[in-house]
Amino acid sequence: MTSPVWADGAAYEAYVGRWSRLVAAAFLHWLDLPAGRRWLDVGSGTGVLTSTVLTGAAPRQVVGVDPAAGFVARARASVADPRAVFTTGDAQALPLPAGAVDVVVSGLVLNFVPEPARAVAEFARVAAPGGVVAAYVWDYAEGMAMMRYFWDAVITLDPAAAGRDDGRRFSLCRPDALRALWDDAGLTDVSVQGLYVPTVFAGFADYWTPFLGGQGSAPGYLASLTEPERNALRNLLAARLPAAPDGSIRLTAGAWAVRGIRPGSSGVRRR
Repeated sequence: MTSPVWADGAAYEAYVGRWSRLVAAAFLHWLDLPAGRRWLDVGSGTGVLTSTVLTGAAPRQVVGVDPAAGFVARARASVADPRAVFTTGDAQALPLPAGAVDVVVSGLVLNFVPEPARAVAEFARVAAPGGVVAAYVWDYAEGMAMMRYFWDAVITLDPAAAGRDDGRRFSLCRPDALRALWDDAGLTDVSVQGLYVPTVFAGFADYWTPFLGGQGSAPGYLASLTEPERNALRNLLAARLPAAPDGSIRLTAGAWAVRGIRPGSSGVRRR
């Protein structure tokens, strides 16, 4: 399930979609699961993680579930593989029967779900005995540098906006919190892993322009500012970001990943 602010697939792609593709590949490499499995992608969005599963995990089928009709339509249009099926649905009440899939995954979604514990319980319910349940979320507090630079600059100029900082709002996006969710859902063999990918911007405009799209908490905050306030933030970011001699800006995107096993005798093991 995604936040209501994520309704425009094109804006999402420009803002973080290009980086979420990289972290999806790192996540899949970490899972290292065998071919021929039935997968469920919860909060499938524009189809980034589903596409990665199709190309990298040789699944039997992938079902993508997302509450945003716009995202589902974009995913259907961009993912032509007949093994993929996309449908609207709620992470907290998944439209699948118990034990329907071998692998449940969710990418960059759990922190937007109103009741994440309920969602993870649903993940466990629809996984077959021995099935894998796994997810990842951005490390907003430290590892997601493009957003960390943004919010640190915001708070310098507007300390009252500190409560809007994703690193403070999303306390779920930390290793201990994720592990506790998986433990509380009755999943076993729980492990947590940091995933890190490069985010290289061609120049400052490549970094700044996606924040003007209005999709997501940081772009939403930017849209609420007056023009002088936006210019002040823009100038501060331009001064702080580590630009190379050619103007490029090389940052890192970090995420926390968690995985566990639904108790049972039929296991989905690593290769």
